[in-house]
Amino acid sequence: MLTKAILTEAMSYRINEIFETLQGEGTFTGVPSIFLRLQGCPVGCPWCDTQHTWETNPSDQVSVDALMAKTEASAKWSEMTAEDIIARFEQEGYSAKHVVITGGEPAMFDLLPLGKALEAKGYQLQIETSGTFELKVTDSTWVTVSPKLDMPGGYLVRPDCMARANEIKHPIAMQKHIDALDSLLKRCPPKADAIICLQPISQRPRATELAMKTCIARNWRLSVQMHKYLNIE
Repeated sequence: MLTKAILTEAMSYRINEIFETLQGEGTFTGVPSIFLRLQGCPVGCPWCDTQHTWETNPSDQVSVDALMAKTEASAKWSEMTAEDIIARFEQEGYSAKHVVITGGEPAMFDLLPLGKALEAKGYQLQIETSGTFELKVTDSTWVTVSPKLDMPGGYLVRPDCMARANEIKHPIAMQKHIDALDSLLKRCPPKADAIICLQPISQRPRATELAMKTCIARNWRLSVQMHKYLNIE
């Protein structure tokens, strides 16, 4: 079971998935990307579509080969070092140079060793985080904060995460979600050049219309989860 302690395994990471696809959300929509999904998240978002990554149970640990052979989402995970991860990228013949570290909640881990190793090999890094854990990333890592407010896990969005964010990507379904974001932006102001994206939850027509209207009025950006329209991972 996960606790509220931050996991800081300097050279070892619990990996749920590795795959190459197109980034489907936010600023890098359409960019060929390698997704590195980490296992573990205590935030508890009710609409989360990767709930299988929440718990890290020893009985679910498998070999890297077994991990790569998964054909459906599951809680199976494998322990990998930065060197193991890079070797697997090369073994799989991935051509993408943009790496998206997601989860789960990847900021539970110390990502500095992994980031430095990947950047040394010419990869560009992006982390997708809820903003509820201290960020340990390289200076050039693109930080996407998707702030999770009032979630069952009881974690608060951190001002330092909001201040570090290159991009703030906020799921919305109705006006109250925009109001909550406005309140967060006042309480935890981002840097002046941070990109703010609104993402309609499940592409619902009413949510999409509201997001479009708000983005135009405020000069924000619309994120429409392109991968769901294309039916890709």
